[in-house]
Amino acid sequence: MTTPLAVITTYFEALESGDFATVAAQFADDVVWHQPGDNQFSGVHRGSEAVGAMIGGMMSVSEGTFSLRRNAPLMVNGDVVAASVQWSGKRSGAEMDGVGVDVMRVDGGKVAEVWLFTADPAEEDAFWGPSGSKS
Repeated sequence: MTTPLAVITTYFEALESGDFATVAAQFADDVVWHQPGDNQFSGVHRGSEAVGAMIGGMMSVSEGTFSLRRNAPLMVNGDVVAASVQWSGKRSGAEMDGVGVDVMRVDGGKVAEVWLFTADPAEEDAFWGPSGSKS
């Protein structure tokens, strides 16, 4: 069986290289994703299709520039992995450069639940746009 560390390492390596098919393959079909803030992507997203749509929407809003990478070693506690991350994005008239922590629970070799934490929710909300402004 694949360890939680191996699953999350694969997830981040794929995300950092833009391999979204491999990113999507790491999610359980019934993954639950907790996106912070008060913007169009905030809230709880249930299911791999909903999470994929959210990530696709972020790429669309950021005009393909959104990137996220680990900025410290992954930390493991049983089936839960925490990652200190940095992200950035640009779009017409706005830029974002933020840091946060992603906490991911692995079950059965797949990412089952994700909680994201951001150091500057106001910056992120301003970049992504208000709730109800789905692209």
